[in-house]
Amino acid sequence: MIIEMRIYHCAPGRLPALNDRFKNTTLAFFKKYGIEQIGFWTTLIGPSNHALTYLLKWESLAEREAKWNAFQADPEWIAKRAASEAEKPILERVENVFLTPTEYSALR
Repeated sequence: MIIEMRIYHCAPGRLPALNDRFKNTTLAFFKKYGIEQIGFWTTLIGPSNHALTYLLKWESLAEREAKWNAFQADPEWIAKRAASEAEKPILERVENVFLTPTEYSALR
């Protein structure tokens, strides 16, 4: 199992638009492509309250590459993402890290 941690750093005031896009659009595409999410979090205390952090679960990097690339290339997703940013961009930058559990991790 591989866990991908993605942190979306939003432009000031744009976190609500990102949350709306995930809730009303992105999660349906994740389901369509079999992308399994573990959870989503906003920052309560930390360096910025303009961030959304989420975890995805993958069986392998090959699975991630196939499913993520198909999702990113979906013409309907591309159009809906562009429409959500027609007024102004939502994201300033994206971080992603791939994690693998230790032998003593409760999540394996």
